[in-house]
Amino acid sequence: MNKVKYQILKSAFFILFLIVGLSSCNHDKTKPGYAYMPDMYYSLAYNANSENPVFKNKMTNQMPVPGTIARGHMPYPYQAKNYLDQIAAGNELMNPVEINLQTLAEGKVQFDIYCMSCHGELGDGNGYLYTSKLYPMKPTSLIESYVQSKKDGEIFHVITVGSLSGLMGAHASQINAEDRWKIINYIRNDLAKK
Repeated sequence: MNKVKYQILKSAFFILFLIVGLSSCNHDKTKPGYAYMPDMYYSLAYNANSENPVFKNKMTNQMPVPGTIARGHMPYPYQAKNYLDQIAAGNELMNPVEINLQTLAEGKVQFDIYCMSCHGELGDGNGYLYTSKLYPMKPTSLIESYVQSKKDGEIFHVITVGSLSGLMGAHASQINAEDRWKIINYIRNDLAKK
């Protein structure tokens, strides 16, 4: 008899648990139910321009600690439109990218994307923007001695911050540092020999 009562009681608890469980499933998206650890769901996030009581200056958007470097960012100590910095970059920066068929092919891909429209497929300055009269002055020929005689670091500087004349803009925000070096390898070792 006790066994029968125990089985009935066990079945009743199971049915009760099932009813409670199924009744808690609600398909009304406007009533999500109870949140476990609600502070994880509804955090006190601040907008970048809102006041924040945590900091002394009450600003949410804080300046980075002096001397820190953002992840994936390479500090660049040379100034734009400065001839002495351009020469210094040429003397101090060395191309870290190994020259092989793979890096030359990658350099060509990057050249075709970022450089060909101005400098042309052959690097002679007859790119689409110049030949279609959308660009008023002929871009520098990359295969002439003027560019070929420059050091890799100097060319890297020009690609990074733009030319001294201002005709070529900075490409640091568009082309990552490694790809800039690959483009230089392509200009020197493949484009110049065509």
